Amino acid sequence: MHWMNTIPTFLILLVSLGGEALTDLPPDSVVVLENFESDAVGQYPSRWRYLSSRTRRFQDPAPQMAPDESFKIVAERGNKFVRAYTEGEAQRISLPDSELDWKLSEYPKLRWSWRAHALPGGAREDRVNDSGGAVYVSFSKTDWLGRPLSIKYTYSTTLPVDTSVSTGNVKIIVVSSGRNGIGEWESVERDVVDDYDRLFGGDPPDEPFTITLWSDSDDTKSVGEVDFDDIRLVK
Repeated sequence: MHWMNTIPTFLILLVSLGGEALTDLPPDSVVVLENFESDAVGQYPSRWRYLSSRTRRFQDPAPQMAPDESFKIVAERGNKFVRAYTEGEAQRISLPDSELDWKLSEYPKLRWSWRAHALPGGAREDRVNDSGGAVYVSFSKTDWLGRPLSIKYTYSTTLPVDTSVSTGNVKIIVVSSGRNGIGEWESVERDVVDDYDRLFGGDPPDEPFTITLWSDSDDTKSVGEVDFDDIRLVK
């Protein structure tokens, strides 16, 4: 399921090192977009919103979530992060464009850390399109139907890393896989400009419209539980 399909208008490195791997980069090479450290445990992250497909507006996420859905702040060994949990549902939170100061010409790479606890059983993005965790990067450029172009980086249950799947305006890239095991933090870095050129052709708009954290388990009627942390822009 792709919520982006309902909104008109509007390689590569995978390492299992965790967010601390950025310490080998010069300070001016990295911008911390979100680390959730200022958010309250048990609450939704304060800067993130629910992007309504009906009104096309960013809203408070809490009223949009059912009791068995959440993107709540968790603390563990002095570190805070957001935990996504869905049970037979599809849900997301997005960083609004007002909070997203990102120019791809300056910072073409996106890095984040995540950890899967549960992935939807039997899901595979090319057939049964549930993804326990995903990071969308969406652009103001649209397809011929007015749907925004998006790259969806997924933590797939079964597909191998580097698998690509096209669903029209949304292009999926598997960057982590349950085939390699779950339960450990992984750090993912993507060159968004290169990915866009390879998937859509040409240069992307310089300023992405939004970043979305996603989890869905509705097609398989199972469970997805994935932690997200340390979202950073890299030169």
